Amino acid sequence: MSDAETLDAAAQAEGLLTYRERARSWLAEHAPAYSGAARSGLSAEEDLAMGRSWQRLKAEHGYACITLPRAYGGGGGSELEKIVFGEEELKYDLPTVYFGVSLGMPVPMMLRYADPEIAKALLPRAIRGDDIWCQMFSEPAAGSDLAALRTRAMPATRDGVEGWLLSGQKVWTSWAQFAAWGIIVARSDPSVPKHAGLTFFYLDMRSPGIEVRQIRKLAGETEINEVFLNDVFVPDSQRMGPVGAGFRVAIETLMIERYSVSDESLSGPTIERFVAFAQSARIHGKPALDDGEVRAMIADTLVERQGLRSIHRRALDAIGAGREPGPEGAIRKLLLGRRRQQLGAATLDLMGPAGAVLADGLTTAQDFAWSWIDSPGPRIAGGTDEILRNTIAEKVLGLPQDHRPDKGVPFNQPR
Repeated sequence: MSDAETLDAAAQAEGLLTYRERARSWLAEHAPAYSGAARSGLSAEEDLAMGRSWQRLKAEHGYACITLPRAYGGGGGSELEKIVFGEEELKYDLPTVYFGVSLGMPVPMMLRYADPEIAKALLPRAIRGDDIWCQMFSEPAAGSDLAALRTRAMPATRDGVEGWLLSGQKVWTSWAQFAAWGIIVARSDPSVPKHAGLTFFYLDMRSPGIEVRQIRKLAGETEINEVFLNDVFVPDSQRMGPVGAGFRVAIETLMIERYSVSDESLSGPTIERFVAFAQSARIHGKPALDDGEVRAMIADTLVERQGLRSIHRRALDAIGAGREPGPEGAIRKLLLGRRRQQLGAATLDLMGPAGAVLADGLTTAQDFAWSWIDSPGPRIAGGTDEILRNTIAEKVLGLPQDHRPDKGVPFNQPR
């Protein structure tokens, strides 16, 4: 490294330290009013209202969508500043979960594919939390195999406007009950192989023909839904990417989503919370933290976390430089989901019979029991463990693909 590069690196590190102190001070002043006890006993609607207020406050101070250009309502900052603020924000129990899909998937894709004027109209509302977006990919017969989806997109004209009629069913759609807009992939040509006949759109969730039904999870949370579409008209101007390129755009969206998650706990309690618990828990009358197996699991988790952070930061640097993120995000999602489940199970083992008592009013990010009950969900959503292993094997390690009997066969032909 040259002297100039060394000076630049030192200046960047000093600048980030100053940014962290400023963010930490701002959060200490504002976050407590929206965190922890302030959320206790709130309904989902009340908690969402608090979340919208928090998003607006962050947007006013440049902390919502930190890397997005200011012209779209973002903070105009760097990826490293985004990471720093995210690390500090995670120290609070804030109502940010409602906006994860909006800011992690539609916002980046709108910047890439939507008309700039439309993006300038819609993105600030998403960043402030005024509009929530949902993502409609999965279907009852197309979960891990996204290219198997059957929702149809038929060319149509309405009131002189060229567009498409969408009909079908989507499932596992997070926050659809609150969403104003959504992104969706539909089959526009069944006569070609399944990956080639899909097209990507965004649509108004208040359009005639859309019905949303909530699905209640075992952990009691109600963020997931079924969405039924009956001849929903979508103007062709709301198509994102070329006709037939929907699978490529969807995979690009999912890759960005895997890197948009900054929480190493994947919405479960952090390793620091587990360490604090292990200090008070007892094994044969001694602190659990003194037990060799407990200490080994903590060490493994911390080492794994540092490795995943390195992958994450390298990918964010690539995104910040205008390059597409790589398939390494599959490694991160696979390990985060497994680790969350392992920490939950270890905590319940240490609690013994007391682990069977579920505390009211706590979230999966606060409580290990609720987190363990809910932990299978993140290992399915966005790609199952098996699909992620295939991605790692084929795209990262360069191993041969699995045999695919339907490869190259038109979707509407017997396979």
